[in-house]
Amino acid sequence: MKKKAILSSAMVLSVCVPAVTSALPVDAAAKVKSVDFIGMDAPNTIEKMTKPYSEASVKVTYANGDTKLFPLTYKELYNTGDQIISKNGEKIAAGTPLDVNGNPIKDKSYAGYDVNYISDAPDANSLFRSINGELYLLSHLEYDSEDVMGNDAWRNVPASMTLTKLYQNMKTGELEVVDASKVDFADANGLWVPCNGSLTPWNTHLGSEEYEPDARQFEIELNMTEEEKQEKYLTNSYDSTDAFSFAQLYFGDRSKANPYLYGYVPEVIVNEDGSTKVVKHYSVGRKSHEQMLMMPDEKTAYFGDDGGYTMLFMYIADKAKDLSAGTLYAAKFNQTGTENGGAGNLQWIELGHATDAEVEALAHKYKFSDIFETADKPTEGFTAIKQYTGTEGGDYGSIEYLKVKPGMEKAAAFLESRRYAAMQGATSEFNKMEGLAVNGADKKVYVALADASKGMEANEKDPADHIKGIKNKAGVVYELDLKGGIKDSKGKIIKSNQVATNMEGLLQGKLLDKPDTFGNTADPNMIASPDNLSYSESMRTLFIGEDSGYHVNNFVWAYNIDTKELDRILSVPAGAEATGLMSADDRNGFSYIMSNFQHAGDGLGKKEITAVNKDELIKAVESSPYGVNQFGGVGYIQGLPSIK
Repeated sequence: MKKKAILSSAMVLSVCVPAVTSALPVDAAAKVKSVDFIGMDAPNTIEKMTKPYSEASVKVTYANGDTKLFPLTYKELYNTGDQIISKNGEKIAAGTPLDVNGNPIKDKSYAGYDVNYISDAPDANSLFRSINGELYLLSHLEYDSEDVMGNDAWRNVPASMTLTKLYQNMKTGELEVVDASKVDFADANGLWVPCNGSLTPWNTHLGSEEYEPDARQFEIELNMTEEEKQEKYLTNSYDSTDAFSFAQLYFGDRSKANPYLYGYVPEVIVNEDGSTKVVKHYSVGRKSHEQMLMMPDEKTAYFGDDGGYTMLFMYIADKAKDLSAGTLYAAKFNQTGTENGGAGNLQWIELGHATDAEVEALAHKYKFSDIFETADKPTEGFTAIKQYTGTEGGDYGSIEYLKVKPGMEKAAAFLESRRYAAMQGATSEFNKMEGLAVNGADKKVYVALADASKGMEANEKDPADHIKGIKNKAGVVYELDLKGGIKDSKGKIIKSNQVATNMEGLLQGKLLDKPDTFGNTADPNMIASPDNLSYSESMRTLFIGEDSGYHVNNFVWAYNIDTKELDRILSVPAGAEATGLMSADDRNGFSYIMSNFQHAGDGLGKKEITAVNKDELIKAVESSPYGVNQFGGVGYIQGLPSIK
């Protein structure tokens, strides 16, 4: 049985008086000319490999020629096992998900063992701009890696978000947790695998629902006989979509399972009194939402669509700051090169216009078979496609032959966005499309692909082979140019001046021929499996967080887009993923780089590590405050100068 921390032994989050650190603000009259990060070495001892830390610094050059060096450190705000008080008055862990009635969801995988699920996977952070004079941080708790029996608990357990109210020391900028609460998702039918997220220009949080359940497979399993269910269950393939398990844990009712209610973007509004409201946006389309990122026009958005055989989508809202209605587009990638991660021009295909209310109504009304006809071989009138939810195991799978039933175009476009877009000729070959960031001044968008391979390699057997000859399993960060006056695939002007027109590699990782002595299989001085991205307009710096099995310790990097310098600024515990990356340039005169980590120790046993004693390293992670796949940390890099 998996060892779980006893909740009563976890720290209760409470008000703390922070210790005084070095003063961070600089002379308000001193004009900043440039900001340069000075990187740190990769960890080389067991002590360093098992903790989150920064030994980097920032050099600020002022217009008068003066320079000042600011050392950086990492500050943990809370551990996902730390206790908070639920709205029902119970002491629960900050990482515990709640059901529709606000009660903690129990892990019942071992009879007689009464324990709540506790997520070890904190992800996205939004550090809000001041709300009624207060600072709030919203953080995703993506999943629990394992149940108490050590079984995979990913995706079949409803997820959660935790809102913390922060105390800010106005002399040092240091943050401390004052209060914490769980966000209620009852009005949104619960929360499905929230991965990355973003803060809108109008100071609300956009979450995500990643790896949407396959509605086609769900319907097959829904219609199984009891005999078939038992047979499939014994071979561990029944409820392969996890939709039934999710419904049982969240609603207490397996019959309420509906895959079409998940795979969207929840918007979380924090009110002036610190209460929250959740609005799930269905009109943005249903896909594997890694992240939705708004552009400066407050209408145009781009998405990370995670998984294998996925797509690049764009959404344009009817009104600024209002995501309740809009038009959805998908990109066709017209390749122009293969060097440095590849390049191509983007052509946008309009999928349709809808409102949240329309799509939600469709989600309650239709099943997959109401929308599509299917064939099991090439058939006249049917379109052959290959995309993520039609695959077995997520990366590769069957070619589907589909035909949209008459009058079902809107349902297809917004309930089965990737399938429908592929049928319209959009490119569905992107692999592990993750986080995004926007550089408003230069009209650029950055997109991370953690593994630029598989569907991006040449494959003549694929129904559409738009992307060829691109293979970098260590990942690529791409740069996209934004322009106005662009026409869609039918010659219609797109009503946005921030339309991505092309895509080319900016940064990429590099696999090693053999593991180094620390077990790294990708160059530790380059990015590997880039995931989270965040951009600081004032520092002219792109921050990159890793989700890599190729680096034993994952890192956060700072890339200066002017000098092209890449510097390591944070290391997280061995086996952990760096998550929740967010650059917050000005919070009451202080700047922060939010960064979390999840599933410490994961996969260490399989690494070829000789530079340190691997057994001792694993023991050190097990005895750390995070354990192996037990708890994660929410925190930030502190010490940044005040730069506006």
